[in-house]
Amino acid sequence: MSNDSTPHQTTQRTLFSDGPLHPTPRSACVVVIHGEGIGRRADIREQPVIVGRSPESDLVIAHNSVSRRHCRIRRDGSQYRLTDLGATNPTRLNHAPLDADVELADGDQITVGESILKFISQDSVEARYHEEIYQLAVHDALTELCNRRHFTELADKEIGRAMRHQRPLALCIIDVDLFKPINDRHGHISGDEVLRQIGGLVRRHARGDDVAARIGGEEFALLLPECGLDTARECAERLREAVAATPFAPGGEPQRITISIGIAALGPQCDTRSRLMAAADVALYRAKNEGRNCVRLQPPQPAQPTAADQR
Repeated sequence: MSNDSTPHQTTQRTLFSDGPLHPTPRSACVVVIHGEGIGRRADIREQPVIVGRSPESDLVIAHNSVSRRHCRIRRDGSQYRLTDLGATNPTRLNHAPLDADVELADGDQITVGESILKFISQDSVEARYHEEIYQLAVHDALTELCNRRHFTELADKEIGRAMRHQRPLALCIIDVDLFKPINDRHGHISGDEVLRQIGGLVRRHARGDDVAARIGGEEFALLLPECGLDTARECAERLREAVAATPFAPGGEPQRITISIGIAALGPQCDTRSRLMAAADVALYRAKNEGRNCVRLQPPQPAQPTAADQR
């Protein structure tokens, strides 16, 4: 046995790396970096992106300095091109007047009214950063559904589209029954897990074009384009039954948890987001007052007077 008392030397090796992992391909985008709408983002894929004040725009900037249809950004092969749409305050590129249809380069700044947008190409490392920031800004961290702010933006756009094209649209407001006792008995961590489970059920019952959101503590919303009251009620009943059949165990104690749902449809008396939500809330209160764990519809809307009625 060696009696060598020399301290052992530790050799550290540097491992060669292939470098950072290449992110999956992303679309180019524009991000509002100054003024009204700051932080909003629109991806530019196959369909052109319309920037404007109209709720039907792809990137809505609700300011009087912005025209309803201000400018268009479109993909043309490997290029991205910007076109002014006859805006009252003409679109500017890098603070210079926009002459005509022009190609965009990574980092270009687009002035729309009093707001400034930044164009980020699909190859830019910055695109991933803005994607992360955008997701944090528009999603509820607990349930990964839309947050209330993003829901209001999407709802306004869908309502505007439905009104313009005379298409049906319905809104479900969903509330967890007797949620406060769950938090009081088992704590907020257990309560959050219940909300996370219910959020997952709401997401799985949403169709491709539906907008699912968490809009309050234990309150959710499901916006259903191309849906009348009868179809919305069927969707809501399936969701209600799914929640009632799901095993929950807050604090480790098995417990049956239910939801109540109020539904309203777009119509003459419910032609804005605030009126639609108010009507759905009234229906929700009925569901609560009539025993919970049920679906209720908005009260019938009064018929509009006809010309004969006014004679």
